[in-house]
Amino acid sequence: MRTLHAIILAAGEGTRMKSETPKVLHPICGRPMIAYALDLAASAGVKQPIVVLGHGAEAIKAQLPKEVKVVLQTKPLGTGDAVIAAKKALGTGGSVLILYADTPLLRRTTVQKLIESHFKVSATATVLTAHLADPSGYGRVVRNEQGQISGIVEEAEANAATRAIREINVGPLVCQTQPLLDALAAVAAGPSKKEIYLTDIISHVARQEGTKIHATRAEEISEALGVNSRLELARAIGVIRERIVKAHLANGVTIEDPQTTSIDHGVTIGVDTVIHPNTVIESGVSIGKRCSIGPFARLRRGVSIAEDVRVGNFVELVRTKVGPRVRVNHMTYLGDATVEEQVNIGAGTITANYDGRQKHQTHIGKGAFIGSDTVLIAPVKVGAGAVTGAGSVIPKEHDVPAKGVVVGVPARPLDHRAAAEENGKGKVERPTAASRPTVAPSRATRPARVTPKTTRSRATAKRRARPASGGARRGRQTGFVRAARRLVRAVRRLPVRQSARQAGGVRVRKPARRASRSRRRS
Repeated sequence: MRTLHAIILAAGEGTRMKSETPKVLHPICGRPMIAYALDLAASAGVKQPIVVLGHGAEAIKAQLPKEVKVVLQTKPLGTGDAVIAAKKALGTGGSVLILYADTPLLRRTTVQKLIESHFKVSATATVLTAHLADPSGYGRVVRNEQGQISGIVEEAEANAATRAIREINVGPLVCQTQPLLDALAAVAAGPSKKEIYLTDIISHVARQEGTKIHATRAEEISEALGVNSRLELARAIGVIRERIVKAHLANGVTIEDPQTTSIDHGVTIGVDTVIHPNTVIESGVSIGKRCSIGPFARLRRGVSIAEDVRVGNFVELVRTKVGPRVRVNHMTYLGDATVEEQVNIGAGTITANYDGRQKHQTHIGKGAFIGSDTVLIAPVKVGAGAVTGAGSVIPKEHDVPAKGVVVGVPARPLDHRAAAEENGKGKVERPTAASRPTVAPSRATRPARVTPKTTRSRATAKRRARPASGGARRGRQTGFVRAARRLVRAVRRLPVRQSARQAGGVRVRKPARRASRSRRRS
């Protein structure tokens, strides 16, 4: 029975990242970089991997599962010293799988192949290699005349002939535990950086009698990519995102433009669903069958979408559960909401879920119709079959009853549905003038008091004599009348001279001509 332990090296400072965040905590497609190494250890059957931490240990430890054993490397003295720090937690039996937290592109199949080949050939140590056109930055795999591995030389310690070698060490290796510890006790620090390199154990083991060094080649060249800079981080994100998209395509999902579609790790999508361009789907999102998502849609964590749902352009959902056959077609934000089946969400709808202190829930019942530009101020509930008019603002805790209709700012109920049911019409009709709610008329629209004929002239004269308020005058005057009156006042201010000519009984006044120089002189 074979025994396998796992050590994950995550103590590097990552100075080339130029970041206050530890390198292995930088997110890649919705999860920290170190999570990919933990997945590899779990896929190998290791239940309690050992993680060696150094720089940023407290922040990294907070992100690790409880079953992980954490050891600290007090001084950054190299990868070999990091493994020595894990000696007490490791024990002595079996073999050890050593992984690097900054190589997130390794596939499970590749690591499984590495482990299987190690036990199959009964190797003392098995390394993972790759052939690169530009091997700069990687340790070179040195072979003897028989083609057997005699050592791995880091680039900082390599001469010109060694640097010309194209076979590089990807990093992960499997080694028998006791030979590994014996080799680490024997190797010395390198002359350039004064560090103990883990790769130096290969040269030590190769020189021992009865040992065997085996090599397994990586399936893809991209798997050899380590992340030590922002540029390499961007490349790693691109590779993993491409793998995720390909997996969904193979499972029956249509993705119209993979280059502009971003899908994080841990997303489930049902068959025959179509993802339109420029759509972002974050980790933890679940989408059912026969849905249409996008374009320009964003689905954040905590979103669950049932079957036959349409989420259109410029829609953002977060922590929202959407029932079957729901339509959310345009420019909408739904946060901390539950939407039951067959609901129509109009364009511009917003759930105001945050009051500055905490998030609140919004519940929309089955078959409800939410009008365009509706604002739902949580906590609030919209009953089954209810309708909100366009532009309505539903205040918090002012729930809309089932089959109710509300309109306005703030929204007020309309009762024309109840009237229609009482009349036995059996279906909702558009409200008539008689069914509209009675609204008290304003002073500007209030009808004039009916005055007896004998006193009408006296009342009219008194009303005309009383000066009207400015608001009432402005209310009675239309824009055209006001403009005409301003024009008349402007004409009256002009200098005029009277003429004897009449036009239809109306005297015409012309502007006076300027006197000639001769008249002024005389």
